Formats: sequence, C-alpha cells, structure tokens
Amino acid sequence: MDLEVQAGAGRVAEGQTAAPSVPDFSPAPASASEPRLPKLIRAAQVVDSNARSDNADPDLVKAVIRTIITCGVVLGLLFATAGTLQWWNGWLFVLGYSALVASLTGFFSKSPDLVEERMTAGKKAKTWDRWLFALIAAVLPLLATVLAGLDRRFGWTDVLAVPVVMSAFAVMVASNVLTFWAMRVNAFFSSHVRIQDDRGHTVVSAGPYRFVRHPGYLGAIIYNLAAPIVLCSLPAFCVGIAMLLLFVARTVLEDRALQEGLTGYREYAIKVRFRLVPFVW
Repeated sequence: MDLEVQAGAGRVAEGQTAAPSVPDFSPAPASASEPRLPKLIRAAQVVDSNARSDNADPDLVKAVIRTIITCGVVLGLLFATAGTLQWWNGWLFVLGYSALVASLTGFFSKSPDLVEERMTAGKKAKTWDRWLFALIAAVLPLLATVLAGLDRRFGWTDVLAVPVVMSAFAVMVASNVLTFWAMRVNAFFSSHVRIQDDRGHTVVSAGPYRFVRHPGYLGAIIYNLAAPIVLCSLPAFCVGIAMLLLFVARTVLEDRALQEGLTGYREYAIKVRFRLVPFVW
C-alpha cells in the first residue's frame, strides 16, 4: 500500500518576469534573504513519507488482521460458551493470551521477511505437515476453548484452588517467554516444516537452541497444558494431551527432514542431543 506525498513542484520567485510569448515558470535562484527552512521541512516530509511507504508491508497487514480476527474468535467463543463474563479464570487467561499476541505482533512488525515466510509457507510445505498444522494451530485450540467455556457453564470440573490456578498462569507466561525467545534468535522460525533454501536456511544453535533442538514446540506444549488448568477444565486439558502427542509426532518428522535436507543439522543434532526435554528426550 503506497502513499504518495507531493511537495510543491516549484516556486516562481517574487519579481521574476516571463517572456511575452512562452511563460517561464522555472524558479529563480534563491536569494540570500529567502527563507530556506520551509524547503527543508518539505524535503523532510517527502523523505519521511517515502520511508513509511516502503515499510508498509502487505503481508504484515494481513498477518495483523488475521491475528485480530483470531483473537476475537477465541475470546468470543470462550465467554459465549461459558454463558457469562463473570469468570475470573477466563479473564486471567485473556490477560496471558493478549500479552502473547501483543508481543508477537510487535516482533513481526520488525521482521517482515519472517512474516512473508509464515504467510506463504503452507503452499510449499509437505501434505502431512499441512494437516498437522491445521490440527495444532486451529482445530484443537478452538475445541479446547469451547470445552473450557462449556465446562464453566455446566460445572464438569471441580474448581481448582487459587494458588494452583496462579501457578499454572505463571507457567503459561513462562512458556510464552520460551517460545518468544526461540522466535527472536531463529530467523527461520516458519509456521510449516520446510528447508528454506530460498532464504539461505542455516542451522540455529543460539539461545534456547543450545539446550533442545525444538524449543518452540516445547513452549507450545507447556502452554497448551497450563492454559486448561488456568481455566479449570479437565476436558480442555485432555485436548492439551492430544496436542502434546501431535507435537511429539511433528518433532520426529521435522527433525528427520532437517537431518536429511539442512546442511550442518546432523552435526548440530550430535552436539545438542535432546529434541524437546533436556536430559529426557
């Protein structure tokens, strides 16, 4: 989306005369007494406008709109199925969820290349990963949201003690920090499994990748297990268990693809032995 700002194309100096046959609108040389500040201001406005135009990334705009719509759907489903707004667990979840979305939006605004990759990666991904992504990024999270709301309405799960809920919220926030840390150090943190040769894909071994090979998945797993506890919902927690199993499957498949297709990843896998959980697996 390009914005054009036109500064004045030229000025005719006061007292300048034109030939009688063909008018001469070219500006006269600036005199020593003519103020130069307005010209500098107009030039700065043009430069600033061009800079804003260059930074207006269509993929970023689409990503922000999609994020806003997703947030609205999730929060709307949560409280609509609960049948009430008087649910402090729900608002506590909203607080953590909103902080995550705001952080990711701010991060993506400074990473247009990664936004473009994540917006188009699905077209280049393997079929099995498209199905897995749809399940863990859309279908199951929405199912967990609906079940948590219905659980609040019909009282399927006993209310947990406040210290338990607050501890789960702290774990949920920590998992978001882990995922965000992984995204910051990994310029190839795509939404789908693929070797990004078109982006100069290289092995990332900094930050949390020093300890496990898939820290983003670890953060997502912890989040999906902690959030149902914040919402006091056993059915939603069962969905979290299902997502854990799918993330483990995706980790195995992605790790295999990276070892086969990404230069240097086999050596990295020897150095960092654990896929998801340090000292466990």
